[in-house]
Amino acid sequence: MRHSLISDFMSNLDNAARKGKREIVFRPYSKLIGNILGLLKERGYVEEYEIFEDGRGGGFRIRLSPHINRCGPIMPHFPVKYKELEKWEKRYLPALNFGFLIMTTNRGIMASDQAKRERVGGRLLAYIY
Repeated sequence: MRHSLISDFMSNLDNAARKGKREIVFRPYSKLIGNILGLLKERGYVEEYEIFEDGRGGGFRIRLSPHINRCGPIMPHFPVKYKELEKWEKRYLPALNFGFLIMTTNRGIMASDQAKRERVGGRLLAYIY
């Protein structure tokens, strides 16, 4: 039974990375998960992904990069001002400039370092390093 699409996606990603799998399939298709995958591909954590339609909600075929050490959802999705991002990075990331927080802002899905540069806040969704 699904409670949160983001939680399911991040735990699938983490479990696959820990087992050393190179490819996973995630269902169902979601625009939010697609945007998160675009960010992960841009940062080098996902090598490639494709959307497939199978008549049952579709999904993603994802090829993972070996660079994922740990990832997970942040629940509840805390609202954060851009000045508070350092505090949350210290809480979820092991070291400075090692990994990033994924957040949703009024400008779309972005990484915490990009949000600091653009001086926007938002809600925290997940972390990855």
